[in-house]
Amino acid sequence: MTTTDMSMGKIILYEDRNFQGRSFECMSDCADMSSYLSRCQSCRVESGCFMVYDRPNFQGNQVLMRRGEYADHMSMMGMSNGIRSCRIIPTQHRGQFRIRIFERENFSGQMNELTDDCDNVQDRLRMSECMSCNVLDGHWLLYEQPHFRGKMVYLRPGEYRSLREMGMNLSRIMSLRRIMDMC
Repeated sequence: MTTTDMSMGKIILYEDRNFQGRSFECMSDCADMSSYLSRCQSCRVESGCFMVYDRPNFQGNQVLMRRGEYADHMSMMGMSNGIRSCRIIPTQHRGQFRIRIFERENFSGQMNELTDDCDNVQDRLRMSECMSCNVLDGHWLLYEQPHFRGKMVYLRPGEYRSLREMGMNLSRIMSLRRIMDMC
């Protein structure tokens, strides 16, 4: 694990609820908390914004954590296994946001390119499914329900040939939002 500029973000993870037990300070991505903590049931985000996952290697259910205190992670976030990995989300993007979403896996079927938020994929783009995408610029959150609700998936720039095979626990993508200065 490498340390990044402290102005980027800092999260303190605790083994037990209510900020009890051993703790671990993190200022960058951490693919597996098990070498630092036996479990993680609460956290404090002192600065920045983090995506936390209930499985190692940035897999499983995801929750966006903004600055604040999260004393009882399991009941507040619905993550039965607690936090197992976390990823810092850059919010200082300069430039255009671009994402191409495809109706089918492997970049096939109907394609739409977006440069702004889309609160309802089906109504705005006339797409019933979004099975693959290519994030060309910026960082994005994809949601399973319209109007940025339900489970979400964080995507960095790159190609995503099959959202289903990536272990993303979404039944479908129904809205997308750019990550700007949300945190």
